[in-house]
Amino acid sequence: MKISKEQKGTNIMTSQACQAAYSRCSIAKSCLGLILTFLMILIVASCTDSSEDDDGSEDDVNASVIMDDTEVVLARPNWDDEWFQAELYKQFLEELGYSVSAPAEFEMAPEDAYTDMTGTNPDSKVHLWVSGWYPLHYKWFEKELSDGSQVGDYIRIVGNEMLNAAIGGLLISRSFAEEYGITHVDQINDDPEILAAYDTSDSVPGNGKAEIIGCEESWTCDDVIESIIAFSGWDNIEQIKPEEGGYGANIDDAVQKIAAGDPVVVYAWGPTSHLNRLGLGESVVWLAVENVLDDSNPADIEGGKDFDQRPGRSEIDESQCPAAADMDGFCQLGWLSNNIQATANIDWLNANPNAAELLCVVQLPIDDVLQAIAEISKADAEAREAAVVEQASDWIAENRTKVDGWLDRARNAVPETPSCPATVIP
Repeated sequence: MKISKEQKGTNIMTSQACQAAYSRCSIAKSCLGLILTFLMILIVASCTDSSEDDDGSEDDVNASVIMDDTEVVLARPNWDDEWFQAELYKQFLEELGYSVSAPAEFEMAPEDAYTDMTGTNPDSKVHLWVSGWYPLHYKWFEKELSDGSQVGDYIRIVGNEMLNAAIGGLLISRSFAEEYGITHVDQINDDPEILAAYDTSDSVPGNGKAEIIGCEESWTCDDVIESIIAFSGWDNIEQIKPEEGGYGANIDDAVQKIAAGDPVVVYAWGPTSHLNRLGLGESVVWLAVENVLDDSNPADIEGGKDFDQRPGRSEIDESQCPAAADMDGFCQLGWLSNNIQATANIDWLNANPNAAELLCVVQLPIDDVLQAIAEISKADAEAREAAVVEQASDWIAENRTKVDGWLDRARNAVPETPSCPATVIP
């Protein structure tokens, strides 16, 4: 209950008046009525109008939310196909009562995001990001810090944002694949005729190497590709790694090569707009691999034992993966399907149990995410941020009942006992 300065003054004056009146009374009985009157005035004066607190405002709805006073810093990845999810979580947390930074202010590569979330550096700011790919990103949990501890000592995976949602692999221009009957990457490496035909349009033609467009160095998938090449014995294949921030430009180049009828092999993943740009099923198809990478770490890369991709197959129609025709509708991409999950600093999770519970219960439909990504990709660069916010706001409005259910569970969470304790509490 709040008491204003004027009300406090009224209380003091009322008390003084009561004492003066009592001292002038010689007979307690005659003063009793006056005393009772003053007591009533005191009670009324000390009461405040609670209409502002009981108006059903968001402050009342979130009255039980336990949070620290720090603005939540939510980072997003330096690839734009997961900006939609980051904006969704930003708006979820804001409805829960938090102040949340704009994800665009903290755009990071995975390694930087995981390291920053540890909070071990004086400049560390990030509490949370919702673009963890597991098991692909486990490598960063093993990164050793200056004091000998590991990144994984300070962060935790939280909830099941999108399970088995992320697939990756190598795509080839359909026209070239059909001309030479290519269904597996191994054929490009092993067949001299195919290799020679492919090599003619490389950046270094005639060197006997087939160049494939891979991943940026900070994304981990570049190391997985190197490991797959070593494991499969593809001595005639080499990965071309885009410069930081250059993957999109390489996709543009690939689209142009495909349109010109030139062969191209490019790493891509979903959910992403890149699959639409490349024309999956029409202009490009998935390539299978003969052997799936295990945990032997053939390229001797730090954390490489976690690159095990077994079983490395996904259910894909043969119209998108010709090799699936001989595998009962499965395509052995050589890549394990990944879970996309939120990851956060442990101390922050424990200090904000309601936010932790929110992360535990949110689950996003992959089809909805793909649709939003497709809509956002239609916007030009200048309008992209606005499109991200608009798509997130529209999705929340269209799924109001579901979102309200998540928020109610978060508000009613019991501190330190989230729905997913194994991933939150160390």
